[in-house]
Amino acid sequence: MSEHGGDGLDEDLRVPACERCPELVASRSRIVDGVGPTDADLLFVGEGPGATEDEEGEPFVGRSGDVLDEALRDAGLARADVRITNCVRCRPPDNRDPTTEELSNCRGHLEAEIDRLDPALIVTLGKVPSEHLLDRSVAITSASGDVVDARLAGASRRVLLSVHPAATLYDRSQRDGFFETIARAAELSGVGERGENGDGQSRLGEF
Repeated sequence: MSEHGGDGLDEDLRVPACERCPELVASRSRIVDGVGPTDADLLFVGEGPGATEDEEGEPFVGRSGDVLDEALRDAGLARADVRITNCVRCRPPDNRDPTTEELSNCRGHLEAEIDRLDPALIVTLGKVPSEHLLDRSVAITSASGDVVDARLAGASRRVLLSVHPAATLYDRSQRDGFFETIARAAELSGVGERGENGDGQSRLGEF
């Protein structure tokens, strides 16, 4: 596998125009596509773009993105090592949850991304992506850290459930658990181990 999937491959996963969801079309300033290598072994799936993401055109670049970046660093990873995407690619008005119809309208784009990456592990960041990918209700605070199998993009795939990084901003008691879950993601996907000399290795032994 190449280090980066190549610009041509990434173009295939971009959504240049979409008018399926009238409310999202009205509230977005742009379509926010996934970022990161198209051959990444670790795929993070959030709910949808917020105000900062809509402005900058990249998922998880606001305050919650800072928390995710910090947790990745703690696990011996960089943002450039992983792929980050969302269930819907356009910002819902007033940051409301995407509707079932909006999630369904965008599902094909997400499935195409999962199919292309064929990741070793998918991490759902929050209740909405967890419920959307597993197609069942999820009590995310208690389920965070669980690994389940789900049939996605034509294959059975491992999914690690996690709270949304923003949860750690509102409830500091969730911070340790979130960081442990991201460390577990690095371990399960095999992405966090950098070289045999242990240089830059993640602190997985602590968990």
